Amino acid sequence: MRYVILSWAFLISSVTTVMAGDFSEHPEAKAFVERMVKEHKFEKGYVEGILAQAEKKQAILDAIARPAEKTKPWYEYREIFLKPARVEGGVKFWQQHANILSRVEKEFGVPAEIIVAIIGVETRYGNYMGSYRVVDALTTLGFDYPKRGKFFSKQLEEFFLLTREQQQDPLAFKGSYAGAMGYGQFIPSSYRSFAIDYDEDGFADIWTNISDAIASVANYFKAHGWQTGEPVAQKATRKAQFPERMFNDKSRPKTSAVELGKLGFTPISRKAIADKPAVALKYKGLDSDEYWLGYNNFYVITRYNRSRLYALAVYQLSEEIATSYKKASAAPAPL
Repeated sequence: MRYVILSWAFLISSVTTVMAGDFSEHPEAKAFVERMVKEHKFEKGYVEGILAQAEKKQAILDAIARPAEKTKPWYEYREIFLKPARVEGGVKFWQQHANILSRVEKEFGVPAEIIVAIIGVETRYGNYMGSYRVVDALTTLGFDYPKRGKFFSKQLEEFFLLTREQQQDPLAFKGSYAGAMGYGQFIPSSYRSFAIDYDEDGFADIWTNISDAIASVANYFKAHGWQTGEPVAQKATRKAQFPERMFNDKSRPKTSAVELGKLGFTPISRKAIADKPAVALKYKGLDSDEYWLGYNNFYVITRYNRSRLYALAVYQLSEEIATSYKKASAAPAPL
């Protein structure tokens, strides 16, 4: 996709025609337009014109009603992301972008395999970044999805702001059904807070500029407290006395691994990080439950996506990609 910098005069003139039945006439949109004008000094006709060209998509409402994190147990969810093709794709992506990944890893302290795994889970290494116009996704969910309308209306506000700041056409951006964008699938508020114009060309382009995309993912992790060289997760065992109520705490870890061990929850590996805060995690396996210790960096992954299923899938994918990448790098070149 090619993005061009447009003048405000061109944008306003190109979108001011209001069509019957469009989002500019939606009851929820009235307050939105007023807020954009009053709080952010947008031209009323400009905002109404953009909304006039936004389209409600029933497919978006259907998709958001069935996210995999809420409908699949771990043993099925894991299989979505840990397929050989996804690992092989990660190795290829790493090989193609080894220089920028190495540079970003050194600068931000986030391992290359974690960055690659995030992009692999989110968009299959940029191959599936979403086909919905972001403006359609955010208006549909902001105005016609009451369950989370407030959140998506806020994201629509952020989207208007980011397109103004970046001097881009808001009708040109595409993303997921939830309005997530680019290689790393940033929602608009995340884009405004963490997207980086890494090559300093004047536009933080997370859609087509791999340097910007990789650095933006790393910046997100660094900003949320990634600890360089620290563990992510360890497989564990549970004794019968360990309290069920202590599983899957969503807050940042506070209890040390050694304290969890005293309660009956210990890592399988002898390389336990006893003094590191951790949470006890429980997953539904195919034949029996799986138990894991999740450290601070595991929690940081959940800042990217709140699902503990997602976080463990990213971690396991990153480990498999790293192992395969090292093997490929050590293998002799073909004659």
